[in-house]
Amino acid sequence: MRDKRDGAVANQTWQPARADIAEITAVDDNGLEPKIAGTPSVLVLNGIVVCAGATTLLDRVTLHIRAGAPTAVVGPNGSGKTTLLRLAMGLVTPTAGTLRVDPAKRAIVFQKPVMLRRTVADNVAFALRAARQSADREAVSTLLAVVGLVALADRPARQLSGGEQQRLGIARALARRPQLLLLDEATASLDPAQTNIIEDLIGAIARSGVKVVFATHDRGQARRLAGDIVFLVRGRVNAHAPVDTFFTTPPTEAAKRFLSSDLVL
Repeated sequence: MRDKRDGAVANQTWQPARADIAEITAVDDNGLEPKIAGTPSVLVLNGIVVCAGATTLLDRVTLHIRAGAPTAVVGPNGSGKTTLLRLAMGLVTPTAGTLRVDPAKRAIVFQKPVMLRRTVADNVAFALRAARQSADREAVSTLLAVVGLVALADRPARQLSGGEQQRLGIARALARRPQLLLLDEATASLDPAQTNIIEDLIGAIARSGVKVVFATHDRGQARRLAGDIVFLVRGRVNAHAPVDTFFTTPPTEAAKRFLSSDLVL
């Protein structure tokens, strides 16, 4: 782990709620799923189609995402990354196909989380109460310590920097005690220092037992953090492979072009 910049990941007392996850052994029909023996699936999509009017956002997606190291979702702009995360969170209803999420406790943080017109501490307390958790000072302080914001507890949330707001968004998500955490471009537009803090935080959350699925345009970040890569093109899963395989021996021609920065249409 990197140094604890600005107190990030300073407190490891927080633990996620845990629940049994039924193991399944089915492999994707498209053969794109990394085969990890004995690892349960936490997110299973079978033939998922999502349409918005005449536009198809996800097109016959069959995908198993397994417990363990974070999963990175990558692909060109408009490939369906955000739609996939919103679907996993239950914010989008599929037009066709089936979705199974195990466990049910999940949370999502968007690229630009909305800050309540309250202090940093009050934002976290609000999230704890919404999750029917204790919102006393100790509970709030524990979550703020996880994301390195204890010193800013009394600051108006809307006066935080972009990176600090992202960390506050993650703290509010952790108030739900999720077992599946979905992050949409968590470090987009952040400077390198703030990006490093967020990456350290994602790593610590994953090591605590929470499954993290994150969308990113940063291929270096995907390589640093992820155990496997889901590569989307035009709303379809073009490849799903272990991170080393994806970057060293890309499994499809589209993946090769993507990694060489060629345009993928």
